Amino acid sequence: MKLPTFAFLAGLVASTAAQQVKVMLLGDSITEITCWRTLVWDQITSAGLAGSVDLVGTMDSLQSKCSRPQGFDPNHEGHSGWQAYDIARNNIAGWVQNTKPDIVQFMLGTNDVNLGKRDVESIIGSYTMMLDAMRAANPRVKVIVDKVIPTSWSDPTIEALNDAIPGWVQQQTTAESPVVIADCSRAAGFTNAMLDDDLHPNSQGDEFIAEQIGPKLIELINDVRGGTK
Repeated sequence: MKLPTFAFLAGLVASTAAQQVKVMLLGDSITEITCWRTLVWDQITSAGLAGSVDLVGTMDSLQSKCSRPQGFDPNHEGHSGWQAYDIARNNIAGWVQNTKPDIVQFMLGTNDVNLGKRDVESIIGSYTMMLDAMRAANPRVKVIVDKVIPTSWSDPTIEALNDAIPGWVQQQTTAESPVVIADCSRAAGFTNAMLDDDLHPNSQGDEFIAEQIGPKLIELINDVRGGTK
């Protein structure tokens, strides 16, 4: 029996959506108002994966200064001024339950330090709460945690947070739900010349962040796709 054209197309769209890898880019203003997300999308496109990826989130903002690549998916969960502490307790569970991402990438902690005056233990505890929520939504979620870009004054708490992240990753990663690091820290080469102000990256900083995140993200996208074939 021949299916009506509209039924065939609806089935095709549903099949394509089911095959897409859902990726959540999570963070604060360093995710929301800067341009590294479009540069990562360029990398995804160059890898031939744009049609296989669905960026998810409640936000779709993109600054006018950022180029918008053809087909760019603007969805994200970057929220200017927000802290990991509050996201962990008030927001993450709803976000991931609604979208059930296959991959979550996040950079958080700058506002916890500068606005919340929180210490490393508090921030790492918030990371753990977020990871637990991600895994409750998808037990096979793959996670990229970024070491945080430096402030112009090299805040010692941010530097200590970056030093603590590898140990946290080692404790939390599993074969089913791996956690990996994208190193955007000063130790990895991020310099004050890459800052637009005291906290946010300029175009050079965006390129640095994209170079750290993009290859890790593409590797995990291919892992998810390979696991669903």
